[in-house]
This record gives sequence, structure tokens and C-alpha cells, in this order.
Amino acid sequence: MLLTKYTHACVRVDDGDRRLLLDPGIWTEPEAFDGVTDILVTHEHADHFAVEPIAALLASSPELRIYGHESLRAVAIEENAPAVAEAIQAVAVGETFTAAGFAVTAVGGKHAETYDGLPRCANIGFIVDGVYHPGDSFFVPAEPVATLLVPASGPWFKLREALDFTRAIAPQRAVPIHDRMLSADVGYDNFDGWLTEKGGTAYERIPLGTSLTV
Repeated sequence: MLLTKYTHACVRVDDGDRRLLLDPGIWTEPEAFDGVTDILVTHEHADHFAVEPIAALLASSPELRIYGHESLRAVAIEENAPAVAEAIQAVAVGETFTAAGFAVTAVGGKHAETYDGLPRCANIGFIVDGVYHPGDSFFVPAEPVATLLVPASGPWFKLREALDFTRAIAPQRAVPIHDRMLSADVGYDNFDGWLTEKGGTAYERIPLGTSLTV
């Protein structure tokens, strides 16, 4: 199974002819969508849910399936993409289902707080055959996690929480996501250094557009 990193929070999981995309946002490269049959979206923010490219993919691949919280439908309607809204299959925390042939478990439920309780939106994390994408959350699931996609930055983010999150889950490996706000020459090195030294697991950054076997 190959895990490919795209800009910010978007990753893709491939295994043979199975292709699953997670959190394609406004900075996601067009090639991330190639051949994708299923998409998982953790929450409604544009850096995780870019409606326009998903609508374009849906136009050429009407069998496309999109999984996420029901609130995504309102966002699609607001952006004048009724076909995207119709393609969304609402999932709830605790559900297990199959997407692109992969076993998926929905966990978490709430976006991490930035300030004064905001943003107050749903956030569903997904565990895909042992790969955990938490979205904008540090929720620790009860299910075992082999590969943790650990957030590296954001207005709701604190480095200490990322380290505690990684240690609490104790995965076999951790790789960073949600890192668009970091500078590549300074921010990446700082975060990578801390996770390597204090994360308590094997840690590796996946260069953009490249893959890691998990």
C-alpha cells in the first residue's frame, strides 16, 4: 500500500487498482485526483475540501463517491455544486465502511478549538487500513494505528499537543501533514527535529508527490 503526500493535508492511498484520496483542499495538486474513485473529507474548511476540482472530477467520473460529515453538503450547495452535494455519503463517528476497497473507521467528531470555542464545526478522522488521518484534531482513537498522519501547523495547533498526540497513539510510524503554513527551510526542520527526538516512534517526512510504502 502506497501513501503519497500532496500539499498541506491531502494524502492518497494506493494499492493496485484501489485509489483513495483524503482531504483534497485548495492547494492540492491536480495529479492527486488521477484515477480516484473515492474521496474522504474530514471537515468543511477549504484547505481540506476544495469543491471546484471535486466537481470537475465528478463531471468526468459520475461514479465518484465522497464520504464525510453531512455538513459538507451545505458547503457544496453554497458553492453552486449540487452534484457534489448529491454525491456526498454522510458518515458519523463510530461507523465503519469500505471506500475504494479499503476498510475505513470514522472517529473523533469535533474540530480542535482555535479561540473562544471557534470554529465549532464537525471534524471526522478516518482510519484507513491502519493509516490515521485526524483532520484538524488531536483525537486519540481506541483503534490501533500503524501510520499516524500528524498535523504540523495551524491556528489551532500547539507543538506540545502534537507530541503528546503522537506518544498517546504510539504508532509504528508518523509522517507530517497540515504543514502549508510552515516555511520549508525553517518550519519543516523545526517540526521534524522535535518529532524525531521526542515523538517516540519512527518519523519520516514524505516529500511532496512522492510515496511511502505502509
